[in-house]
Amino acid sequence: MRLNRSTDIGLRILMLGATRDGLLTIDELADAVEVPRHHLAKVVQRLQHMGLLETVRGRSGGVRLAPTAHTTSVGGLVRELEGETEVVDCTGDPACPLNQGCRLRGALRRAQEAFYATLDPITISDLTAPPVRQVLLSLGRA
Repeated sequence: MRLNRSTDIGLRILMLGATRDGLLTIDELADAVEVPRHHLAKVVQRLQHMGLLETVRGRSGGVRLAPTAHTTSVGGLVRELEGETEVVDCTGDPACPLNQGCRLRGALRRAQEAFYATLDPITISDLTAPPVRQVLLSLGRA
């Protein structure tokens, strides 16, 4: 299974935010996680709507991790960011001719759920524990 680019960016934003005090600007975040500002801004907006980031407008504004984000389940977060996608699309146009009697789709669904279930007990705080914390603290700082 491969995560969408926006899910990857979202996880990196939350990990970085969990290690920083104060506000981070979009430009600081984009530089630190090495993604285009435009892509990062879209992901920040989605995380804000999910209640994981707080945003402050204005010249001295920025974003910071919402207090509850530290304990957010990575499995739940990835499910939310990935949406209702399946590993393979059996119902596309044209639909797979094996769709009616295929056992592969069910097996792949179970494997996908096992993937998420493995991530369920892991929190954002778990992802930012040492030794990765020191790496995260050094990102985007000269």
